[in-house]
Amino acid sequence: MASSSAGIVTGLTMAALVTIGVLGHQASVGAPADLGPTTRATTSPAPGAAKAPRDRRHPDALPTMSGTGERVVYSVDDDRVWLVGPGNEVRRTFEVTPSTVDPTPGAYTVTSRSKLVTGSDGIPVEHVVRFAGAQGVAIGFSAAVDGSTARPDPDRPTGGIRETRADGDAMWKFATIGRQVVVVP
Repeated sequence: MASSSAGIVTGLTMAALVTIGVLGHQASVGAPADLGPTTRATTSPAPGAAKAPRDRRHPDALPTMSGTGERVVYSVDDDRVWLVGPGNEVRRTFEVTPSTVDPTPGAYTVTSRSKLVTGSDGIPVEHVVRFAGAQGVAIGFSAAVDGSTARPDPDRPTGGIRETRADGDAMWKFATIGRQVVVVP
């Protein structure tokens, strides 16, 4: 009788721990962004927020209201990236091929990197720099090993924002773990 009671207590304890784990995960997903490090946006525009003003004579100019300090700036609408160094100096800017899942505008940090992996679209990619997640996919910058930057299948959720190999190399050197990534409309 004692061994069956121990089994029941062990089973109930395990069920309680699983329940606590699930509730803890749900609470962390809904927690405000200012409670600590996160991969979700720490700021987001109000519904219907206008696109950040652009210099129409210089479409590759750094968007205003894109933050301060050393950072990566990614414009979802313009499919462009800026690598911004000290003093708000643009070190490099380049066009990218967007993924099918866009990150929400806001401030993120680089959370993981991979030198060489297979992308969610099945293409071998290098210099993967991840900073967000949405709709169940990781979002980040990467370069196809074969140099291609073809648009992804619109019916398949992918998070790989593709850049050329040269731009991917520059991103890899600049966007280390913890580097801020600012996503603007």
